[in-house]
Amino acid sequence: MALTLFARRPEPVEAPALEPWPEIGETWKPEGVTIAQRYHNQAHAVVLVYTTDDGPYGTYYSIACLGCHYATRENGERTYSTRYSLADAAKVANEHATTCRALPRDIPARPDDDTVRERLHAWVRGARHRDKDVQLWLSYLDLIRLTVQRTNDWIEAELQQLAADQPEVLRTERSEYSDQVCYYARQLPEN
Repeated sequence: MALTLFARRPEPVEAPALEPWPEIGETWKPEGVTIAQRYHNQAHAVVLVYTTDDGPYGTYYSIACLGCHYATRENGERTYSTRYSLADAAKVANEHATTCRALPRDIPARPDDDTVRERLHAWVRGARHRDKDVQLWLSYLDLIRLTVQRTNDWIEAELQQLAADQPEVLRTERSEYSDQVCYYARQLPEN
């Protein structure tokens, strides 16, 4: 009798089918993000490996769980080259998926332009320091790109407009080595 208790195995649970996005009839593909891999956690929430840009030094990946609020874009154990390659991101996503028991959440709704614009403005204002101007990189936004759901071109256009409208908050500067535009949150005014 005791051997039969140990011989039983739970019935395998089939992962639910990915629901198509109603507007396009395909699985969810947030704007501005390229999804490289998907994993299911123990409760079938999706863990995504995604990229937002092919940078000048290669393509880097971020990980986000659509069950819990786990998100990462850097390996904190390294001293240099802390961004994830696809292989590293896949390993981290798989490790998270095997331990996470969070239930699936709804797919993040695409916010309207005004909401995203206000989030970008708040991000720039929050990055300002008392001592100096702070350079801002679009890659700093990687962890919120699934909720922002905008392309790099759209974000850059909004940052350019913010720099034109509020030069005391944000300035732009063209790189002397390439055509890249750099963004700097301006130093806070002294009281």
